[in-house]
Amino acid sequence: MKLDQPLKIFPTAMHPCSYIPGLIARNAVVDPDYEMNPEVYDYLIQNGFRRSGDQVYRPYCHTCEKCVTTRIPVEDFKRSRSQKRIWKLNQDIVVKTSKSGFKQEYLPIYQRYLESRHESLDYEGVEKFLTADWCDIIFYEFYQIDESTEGTQQERLLGIAVTDQVKSGLSAVYTFFDPEFGSKRSLGVYAILWQVEVAKEKNMKYVYPGFWIKDCRKMNYKSNFQPIEGLIKGKWIPLEKGA
Repeated sequence: MKLDQPLKIFPTAMHPCSYIPGLIARNAVVDPDYEMNPEVYDYLIQNGFRRSGDQVYRPYCHTCEKCVTTRIPVEDFKRSRSQKRIWKLNQDIVVKTSKSGFKQEYLPIYQRYLESRHESLDYEGVEKFLTADWCDIIFYEFYQIDESTEGTQQERLLGIAVTDQVKSGLSAVYTFFDPEFGSKRSLGVYAILWQVEVAKEKNMKYVYPGFWIKDCRKMNYKSNFQPIEGLIKGKWIPLEKGA
């Protein structure tokens, strides 16, 4: 594609790897002064970049290539046996689409999610981390409908899948859920299955679920979504299940 302005990319300083203990990492980031737009962002996503807030980046570690950007070709995707069970288990879920940005009602769920999974608890700046003014962001809200003894129905918000919409597909930015309910339902897996279905309905080619890292337990599950492709040495190639 032809860019309206030069695209400068800079390396960050070295820092401890967030995924594999003992390794040193750094990123390549797009110039923060660049006037980003959805078209350029789509081009960058197809070349291995991701978004964290306004910052668009990709791993840039000279001695390590463990972080592999992935994409699911939605027309070819087939649910596995376990994914079929998860899909069936969550058929009572009501999914709502919001483009109203980060809502305060999300915050308690985000806090409980971090408390259940991470040692470092950083609740500050969550809205900045998940949103960007120049991006078409969808918050998929997953609700469980509870029926009271009086026969009335109440909605319980279980989780949120923050998703960027670009021309070529949907990019899964971050999914978080109430661990008391979401873990039993495998809501993280269901969120990706839902994004695949939405992408199909919109005639999009891909869902970009993020980085696959073989040696990191919380990042290697992505190869369970088959077929899935990884960007390795500048080429998209199939990744085998459990690769």
